Amino acid sequence: MSRIAYVNGQYVPHKDASVHIEDRGYQFADGVYEVIPIIAGKMIDADGHLDRLWRSMNELRIEEPMKRRPMELVMREVLRKNGVETGLIYMQVTRGVAPRDHPFPADAFPSLVMTAKKTSLEKSARKAEEGVAVVTVPDIRWQRCDIKSVSLLPNILAKQEAVEKGAYEAFQVDEDGMVTEGSSTNAWIVDQDGTLITRPTNNSILAGITRAALLDLLEKNKIKFELRSFSKEELLNAREVFLTSSSSYVQPVIKVDDVVIGNGNPGSIATNLRTVFKEYMEN
Repeated sequence: MSRIAYVNGQYVPHKDASVHIEDRGYQFADGVYEVIPIIAGKMIDADGHLDRLWRSMNELRIEEPMKRRPMELVMREVLRKNGVETGLIYMQVTRGVAPRDHPFPADAFPSLVMTAKKTSLEKSARKAEEGVAVVTVPDIRWQRCDIKSVSLLPNILAKQEAVEKGAYEAFQVDEDGMVTEGSSTNAWIVDQDGTLITRPTNNSILAGITRAALLDLLEKNKIKFELRSFSKEELLNAREVFLTSSSSYVQPVIKVDDVVIGNGNPGSIATNLRTVFKEYMEN
């Protein structure tokens, strides 16, 4: 089956999908996006993702390209046309097409693009069994990381450094020596007392939807956690480290830079949380 994309009101072959060269997403990274995981034909935490998409649009004063209910129908049609039962759906909204100029254009209409692709859970599961490595890098991003903007160059540079060092992810560290988040994930540690710690949401990190769902599960299962910043030193001396994201779910980390975490195997807490989260997604 050939892949199908949705571009500004039309379903087109993926290979032919395009936007105008003066789309402000292309010219200025003036746009926002969301990625929603699909498991067994179901969109996981779709409400949370769409809430965040609308928040991002509002923060950048981008008009909605359509109302929420019609967008949900388009999303389901994109999934149907691509035959995606397990995978991801990507959606991007930009301020639209206008002659290149820095101020907001007065008459541009927002552009909306959607794509969907099939993925396998096996690769993520295999990495969870083995554990992954991360590296630490300076956080050089702007001061509105809470907006899911398509302006991702610092994230790309961080991820590339991780790849070149043979790691799965890069955790970013601010000028005060505190861990913010991964290049495309949220960062967690488990201290020596077994308390889970992750940074509270503010302008310095993206409010991860998987992160939020996991926090709810922690509360329901009466598992101790703290919402606070933690330092690179705490990261390196943690009992366990793991990361969360829509594509990685709960992923145990066994090495940070050159430091082995715990005994070098996925920790029991992160492993159990991955099982709990998998059951949550299935249900």
